[in-house]
Amino acid sequence: MNILEKYLVFKVGEEEYGISIQSIISIEKIDKIRRIPQLPNYVKGIVKVRDELIPVIDLQSIMYQSSLQVDDQVRLIVLQTAALSIGLLVEEASDIIEIPEEAMKQIGLIAYQKTQYFSAIANLENRLITIIDPDILVNSLDGIKEIVEYMDQEKLESESITL
Repeated sequence: MNILEKYLVFKVGEEEYGISIQSIISIEKIDKIRRIPQLPNYVKGIVKVRDELIPVIDLQSIMYQSSLQVDDQVRLIVLQTAALSIGLLVEEASDIIEIPEEAMKQIGLIAYQKTQYFSAIANLENRLITIIDPDILVNSLDGIKEIVEYMDQEKLESESITL
């Protein structure tokens, strides 16, 4: 049986990664990121997307310990996770592709604590795409509990101002 699922493919560093489109809310160009002091290095700040405040996560900082330089190619992938909505900064979001179930290979690095959010590798004819589970990614981040609390507080303050 050839079950296909659609994934958004994007680049971080020189590698291609994918996230199921079921988790994706939108793909945005970067406008202005409001910086927030005292947050972990991987959090660039917050942005407002469709009247919702979203923390901006630099995926390159998480994976390669170097900050992504924001330019015209950089995109913000807005995701809905179980914990909160987040925006992932990526070099470019190239395409949406269908990946057959049999192309998905489990990787031995899943047991490694720092890469447990890699759920599989799509082994396609001319490319390898590492698949990321956004819920596991968010839950694996240091300081995420504090970020969720901060975003909840910002949301409450924003709602009380509009009342």
